[in-house]
Formats: sequence, structure tokens, C-alpha cells
Amino acid sequence: MSKWIQVCELEKIYPSTGVCALVDGKQVAIFRPSEESIVYAINNMDPFARSNVLSRGVICEHQEQLWVASPLKKQRFNLLDGSCLDNSEVSIEAYKARVKDGQVEVQL
Repeated sequence: MSKWIQVCELEKIYPSTGVCALVDGKQVAIFRPSEESIVYAINNMDPFARSNVLSRGVICEHQEQLWVASPLKKQRFNLLDGSCLDNSEVSIEAYKARVKDGQVEVQL
């Protein structure tokens, strides 16, 4: 069973943005799409550009689902499951994330 790893205070992540955190040796992109206490976590590596940049991507919505568009090649990745909207053969890891007592936690 995986444990929850505390990453940062929720207030450190501005609404509609993402941040990168080193969680158990992995670069994880954590997103806060709104003012609410809801966060999402995916692998920070853009598999097309082979760069750790997804935390700098733009959060967008498509068919009532949240995605992040890579800042380099613009492919969109689902914040819930890591699937790629623009290429169904590619996906990235998605992680469970939550806010507990004002702290962002990620489960790898």
C-alpha cells in the first residue's frame, strides 16, 4: 500500500496554475485548476519533447474534462488518467492527489 506524501501548502499553488515537486525521487506536476481545494498530479515529463515541463502547461477543458497542454508541443494530457487527447497511443502517469488540513499530498 502506497503512502501519502506531503508536498506543500495548498496556498503555495495559485489557482489555475501548476507547480513541479520532487516526490519520492520523481518529478510530479501538481495542478490547482480553481480556487477550490482540488488538486491533480501527473508526471512532469512531456513524452513528446522529452523535457520536464508539464507543470508549466496551460490547464484547459475539453468535453467536461480537465487537461494540461504542454508548453512545448501543445499535446494535451488528461489530469485524471494521464491519457493524451492528441495521440491515443501515448499516456503519462497520473497520481492520486488530495488536500488534507491545508496540505497538498500525493500518492505514488
